[in-house]
Amino acid sequence: MHRHLRDDPSLATTTLRPTLVLGGARSGKSRFAEQLIESTGLARFYLATATAGDDAEMVARIAHHRTQRGCGWTTIEEPQAVVETLAREAGPGRAVLVDCLTLWLANLMYADRDVARASRDLADYLRDAAQPIVLVSNEIGLGLVPETPLGRDFRDAQGRLNQIVAAAVPNVVFIAAGLPLWLKRSPAGEPSA
Repeated sequence: MHRHLRDDPSLATTTLRPTLVLGGARSGKSRFAEQLIESTGLARFYLATATAGDDAEMVARIAHHRTQRGCGWTTIEEPQAVVETLAREAGPGRAVLVDCLTLWLANLMYADRDVARASRDLADYLRDAAQPIVLVSNEIGLGLVPETPLGRDFRDAQGRLNQIVAAAVPNVVFIAAGLPLWLKRSPAGEPSA
């Protein structure tokens, strides 16, 4: 049984401004992020960075996420232009969920884009954003060292991206076994650090 955020009194002290939700695979981070967005009562936008291509397993994952979210969401599929999409879609009366930064990073690396620049651009945008934006990202640095140079490069880039985004946003929460651990939180009415 999922605990709903509306039943969590600790959220009363959190201003839902840009928030980074970190966690491992199947930790419950996407569901937690969805509940954060739902708790705003605003129009819900889901910025999906996943691309299924010919991958049947990814097609099934995307379908599962859509079913789990239920109705009431507007889905925007954008594998690379996250900052531009946020600038266009985030605004008054809207709450945006970006799921996820890990797939966004993979898409950028696959397209041979400047990952460091894209990460800085996202952080710059988030630093000035006052609207509810929740970003989901994987914490992949807690496991085994990848065997390949590409795997190690990806792990390192993911760690740097998470650090840059975490420094830029006022709220960061780590999810483990479906349970939230707030690492950084901006109290209601107070500016972010």
